[in-house]
Order: sequence, then structure tokens, then C-alpha cells
Amino acid sequence: MLNEYIESFLFYLRTERRCSLNTRKNYHRDLKRIKAFCEVRGISDWRALDVHGVRAYASSRYRNGLSARTIARELSSLRSFFRFLLRENRVKFNPAAEVSAPKVGCKLPDTLDVDQVARLLEITGDDPLATRDLAMMELLYSSGLRLAELTGLDLADLDLREGLVRVTGKGDKTRVVPVGRIARKAIRNWLALRAQSTSADETAVFVGKQGRRLGHRAVEKRLQRRGVQQGLSSRVHPHMLRHSFASHLLESSGDLRAVQELLGHADISTTQIYTHLDFQHLSKVYDDTHPRARKKS
Repeated sequence: MLNEYIESFLFYLRTERRCSLNTRKNYHRDLKRIKAFCEVRGISDWRALDVHGVRAYASSRYRNGLSARTIARELSSLRSFFRFLLRENRVKFNPAAEVSAPKVGCKLPDTLDVDQVARLLEITGDDPLATRDLAMMELLYSSGLRLAELTGLDLADLDLREGLVRVTGKGDKTRVVPVGRIARKAIRNWLALRAQSTSADETAVFVGKQGRRLGHRAVEKRLQRRGVQQGLSSRVHPHMLRHSFASHLLESSGDLRAVQELLGHADISTTQIYTHLDFQHLSKVYDDTHPRARKKS
């Protein structure tokens, strides 16, 4: 019975909530761990899981060395699951609603500064792979795309004349974002070579050597390799360019609401993390330049 309800919840996430595959996998993984915990304790029905059981689960995860962030995510998954069970009249209350998650520190996202981005994008030559990699990175930084949005792009989504790209983000929400001049040039250069690598019926913008749409892992490996080649100490990944896009734009404009729209965040609180990055920059400028802040040499 425990597993049956999990499958029903996953079906609900796919059909009604329209959650991505990765999101559904995360829910499934968390709930499988909780289900295993219940089975060890002789709980065969979700109605038998009470507040004490949820607290015991969280405590066991903590004793096993799990981070506060991981435990908080698992409790969030359990709360969402029980909200679904309540809706379906399978249970009478949500035991996870009364269990506080451990405090999670605010981890700021990794970003590149402007000079590091410029160094990363210093790719020359007309090699098709180099041309494609440059187009991908320029687009990620120019428009703040998520990795899934980049790999999901079709040719019909690009309007290079108007400098726009249509992307489908989380929850199948579509938004249109601008593409900068340099990124448009890089994409045009790639499209001129793309036909050599793929068939006429392939719709993906970015394809691999076999002419098929690039997957997430392939893009991650290419960016990591380019970062090493360009001498960057940080481990470059696609989301780092999205974070850099957001922090640089906010630093220049101060328009949090505009950055929210460009990133496709449903809640502005998600975007507000970049104000912390901006404050870090301001603090560094202050410490380095203010007469009463500079350390004596």
C-alpha cells in the first residue's frame, strides 16, 4: 500500500502538476527512503505514520551525517506527498506539517566575475565543436537559460532578427527572453556549420557529432573542459553562467523584478539571493577603497 500511493503521487506530479522528470525523480528518491524507514519500523500504511515517526526519521538522517539542507528537502517532499493524500482522502492529517526542518544556511551560488566570463568565452577558430560550444556558452550567459532550457531549444524557438529566444522552463512555463548581439553572432556562426552534422529533420539547435540533440551531461562535460582549457580555477558548469548573468545584470541595473522575469522565477524570493551576491560586491568595494575601511599596509 505504501508503494501504491507513491506511484499515484508521481502520476499526479506528471499529469496535473506537470513537474519535470528530474523533479519527479527527486520526489521518488526521497519517498523511497521514507518508505524504507517505515517498513523497518513495521509501518505498512501511511495513516500510521505520526508526528513522532516523522521526527524519528529526521533524527535518524541527522545521526547518519546528512546535511540540514538534505533533511529539509526530504521533509518538504513528505509534506507535499501528504497534502496529496489529504486531497485524495487517504489520510486524516499531515504529520510532516508539524515537524520543523533544521535550519539551513544560505549558500550563495557560484559565479564568475566579468573578467572570468570574458576569458571563458575567448574561443577562436572555425572548428565546428568550438563554434558550437561558444554559441552555447554565449547564449547561457546572454539570456540566463537553465541547462534544460538550452538542451530543449528547437530552431523554431530562435528569432535572431529580433534578438529573442522562446524557452520552456520549470512547470512547462514558456517565456521569451532577449539574446545579446554577441550571442546572436555566435549562434549564426554555429547554425552555418550545424547542417554538416545533422539531418534536415532534426529540430534541435545544439547537436553532437552524431547529429542528435545534445543531452545535459554532454553540455556539462563540454563546459567543464572549456573552463580548464581557458585556465579558470573554478569548475565551470552551465548554471554558473546563469548565476553570473543574474548577478551581473542586477549589479548593473538594480532591477530585481526584471531579473526575476528574465530568469523565469515564479517567486521573487528565489531571485533575492542575488542581492546577497551584489552586497558582497559592494562590501568588497567598500573594504578596498574607503579610507576608514582599508587595512594599513
